[in-house]
Amino acid sequence: MEIRNIVICLIERNNKLFVAEGVDEVKGETFYRPLGGGIEFGELAAETAVREFQEELSAEIEVISYLNTFENIFLFNGKPGHQIVMLYSAKFLDESFYKDQDYPCNEEGVEFIAKWVDKSELIEGKKILYPQGLPEYLANVNKTL
Repeated sequence: MEIRNIVICLIERNNKLFVAEGVDEVKGETFYRPLGGGIEFGELAAETAVREFQEELSAEIEVISYLNTFENIFLFNGKPGHQIVMLYSAKFLDESFYKDQDYPCNEEGVEFIAKWVDKSELIEGKKILYPQGLPEYLANVNKTL
């Protein structure tokens, strides 16, 4: 097994986060995670974010700033995983992505839906948000604003 280095982007609008909806069939759990993906050798994390949004969503983004790093050890569909997750803030260059609707995405042949979800539901645990530590990070950022 390897540790996977990934980047994800926080894109916010009106107290909502743009996230991918996933399902862990083994746990019977629906969860959410900001979009992003694996950093390739020789690629900067911000470049990865731009590439991943283009590949998964056919969307152009602008990476704004680095926010934090998380270490995420987990089980997904019964298989162990270990990630170092770099978190960046970003924005869509196409304003049409700021509409409240479902956006079909594709990651390496796997179809999923991205959507706007109320930030409070994710922070308060009403909806599950990954990676580990992200809900607490968002709660602390909200307190300082």
